[in-house]
Amino acid sequence: MFKWFESRINPFPEEEPTQPPKGFFAFCWHFTKGSSPYLIMTALFMAGIAVAEVWLFGFLGQIVDWLSQQNRETIFQDQFVPLVWMSALVLIGLPLLVWVHSMLTHQTLLGNFPMRIRWQGHRYLMKQSMSYYQDEFAGRVATKLMQTSLAVRQCIMSFIEIINYVVVYFIGMFVIIGSADWRLMLPLAIWLVLYAILLRYYVPKLGQVSALQADARSVMTGRIVDSYTNIQTVKLFSHAQREASFAKEGMSEFLTTVHAQMRLVTQLYGFLYFINCGLLFGSAATAIVLWQGDWVSLGAVAVVIGLVLRLFGMSQMVMWQLSTLFESIGTVQDGIGSLAVPQRIVDTPDAQPLKVPHGNIRFNHVSFHYGKGSGVMEDFNLTIQPGEKIGVVGRSGAGKSTLVNLLLRFYDVEKGAITIDGQNISQVQQDTLRANIGMVTQDTSLLHRSVRDNILYGRPDATEEELLLAVKRAHCHEFIEQLEDSKGRRGLDAHVGERGVKLSGGQRQRIAIARVMLKDAPLLILDEATSALDSEVENAIQDNLYQLMQGKTVIAIAHRLSTIAAMDKLIVMDKGRIIEQGSHDELLEQEGLYAKLWRHQSGGFLPETLEEEASQY
Repeated sequence: MFKWFESRINPFPEEEPTQPPKGFFAFCWHFTKGSSPYLIMTALFMAGIAVAEVWLFGFLGQIVDWLSQQNRETIFQDQFVPLVWMSALVLIGLPLLVWVHSMLTHQTLLGNFPMRIRWQGHRYLMKQSMSYYQDEFAGRVATKLMQTSLAVRQCIMSFIEIINYVVVYFIGMFVIIGSADWRLMLPLAIWLVLYAILLRYYVPKLGQVSALQADARSVMTGRIVDSYTNIQTVKLFSHAQREASFAKEGMSEFLTTVHAQMRLVTQLYGFLYFINCGLLFGSAATAIVLWQGDWVSLGAVAVVIGLVLRLFGMSQMVMWQLSTLFESIGTVQDGIGSLAVPQRIVDTPDAQPLKVPHGNIRFNHVSFHYGKGSGVMEDFNLTIQPGEKIGVVGRSGAGKSTLVNLLLRFYDVEKGAITIDGQNISQVQQDTLRANIGMVTQDTSLLHRSVRDNILYGRPDATEEELLLAVKRAHCHEFIEQLEDSKGRRGLDAHVGERGVKLSGGQRQRIAIARVMLKDAPLLILDEATSALDSEVENAIQDNLYQLMQGKTVIAIAHRLSTIAAMDKLIVMDKGRIIEQGSHDELLEQEGLYAKLWRHQSGGFLPETLEEEASQY
């Protein structure tokens, strides 16, 4: 039975997530898709429970009247039918309502509903552009996703509970008390006005503080996660105390919002208890006076006092639900700013899979400025023939990384077009574009998973034999055999730590090379692919890299010119333009910038002191 209720909502829907709306109500409604029938059912069962409880208080008054007025010997005969119905409600009806409502709430909604929001939000965020993640803390984004999913659930379910209690309980109380004598409603009416004033004054203030608190919490978490993620840098510069101060600043800002919230809570709780005590005194005194004057029965006095005592706890519950609601509203509104951001790089509705039968790449009058309006790359043209291997040379800021980022469509060009075998990359599916490009970067980042998972990331359906061959070709097998993590997993099953922190830079680089070898894509980008390797390992891998390049179109970026001298063609870039191109020998004969860079190299790296010379070309 539990499993049946737990399977009513699919927490991982297959349909592609769309951009959530920016409006609060539209945002919450967007995420109720697939869960709304069960939210409605929960509301109906809750209303049924509230009606039954109010009815019980009304019946309590009848019982008191029967006990005070009727014959003890015949009371069961005289009131047999009402007593049977009420017994059935107490023993069967109400427990059944509560049981089903609890199953819907705890088994169907509380777990599945926020998980569905997390799943949809995560899949949407995974398709955000690189620039989105460059502008945000990773920890901050993750925190907002987690907080917002719970806050949306809390908003909707708190709203359902509040509406049920306000509508059913308050109206029911007025009806039952008023049916005895209208004067019994006066203390309740005065209390309701004061209660509404308290809500009107304090709840919005709590909502404002909660919004600030949600943002402060995400900033605090982001700072802490940032320190952990970059722990090596922190230790290298002996800045543990500085990072502690940086985190303390975030914690202090968060604590300030907590103190502000708790002050409001204390004031609210004190005033609420004061008016509740006033209601109890006023209702009891009024009921007793009216009973003394024989205007109401003893049962009416019992009903009034019983309902007011019930209202004691219920009013606090409604107040806290409203406070939680506004707190959640603040969290949702804060999350909307991160989750309802339009995706900058999207597939066109008619995007087709990229097909690479040859491997021709063409940059056709491409301009790109990172949104700055000028600079970086202007009217850039480059044609790479199928199977051609080109080396890209240039000092920092010349535009080498921009060229690669545009080819991978991490950014869209502002003017012009990039084509692969005549297909405009802006018109093809992004996943198929990147699936056809293998890349080894200088800054290799591994997933906090096993070595096997990291290498198979290149081609998850590869066989064990293909995996082991890639490991051997990248000269990983020797150190992989020696790996063991803290949980005793060894070899390919050992976990590498966050971003591969348990491995050396050279080991990470070799695993990245193995991953690309296994992927075996027709287009290959090498961005300082062997920069983290020592000379012996580099020489061993170089032959396998040359084998990997066979039959592929290759773009190789290097500061160490010796690693790309054997390429079919070299292009020298500066300020987003090509200033020289040709083979290694041809460029040396031209006596241009490349020749000067070659002669000036020290230890095989480009010097950064040739900026003035580069600007002459």
